[in-house]
Amino acid sequence: MRKSTRPPIYGLMAEFDNPSDAVAAARSVHEEGYRYIDAFSPYPVEELSEAIGVHKTHMPLVVLLGGILGGALGFLMQVYVEVFDFPINVGGKPYYSWPAFIPITFECTVLGAALFAVFGMLALNGLPEPYHPVFNAPNFALASRDRFFVLVEAADPKFDRERTAELLRSLGPLEVTDVEH
Repeated sequence: MRKSTRPPIYGLMAEFDNPSDAVAAARSVHEEGYRYIDAFSPYPVEELSEAIGVHKTHMPLVVLLGGILGGALGFLMQVYVEVFDFPINVGGKPYYSWPAFIPITFECTVLGAALFAVFGMLALNGLPEPYHPVFNAPNFALASRDRFFVLVEAADPKFDRERTAELLRSLGPLEVTDVEH
């Protein structure tokens, strides 16, 4: 006799028609001990990200490091060119006249911070991500219109397909669906 096995799933997703139910559900799932949780909504809901336990971001540090690196490289580039590579005596002023380097140093600081902000945001968000398993879930297209979704990933150590589905159904969703890989 052949044993039937279900294909492995990415997780379980509950669908809600208003943000307050989704926030309450996400809070309950987080309080139950699940940590691999995600939420999707058609517009930003601050309480939803707090409910799923979103951690602090490292973006301020990334931008600060980009600004410091950009400013230092801009300043050192000017010092190298003006003092060592192509020194020009302008009006008897010294080659190393640091006040003249400040405007370009400032611009390089802004450029470095901006570049680190853009590429750091992409890297920390795992973008670009052209495919995600939730795209295959029924009704997920409504996440950009009028529905709210709470996803519990199967990678969560506490995940058990039957108990997790029972927990999600007890929270009053419109539907609980499997999200396949």
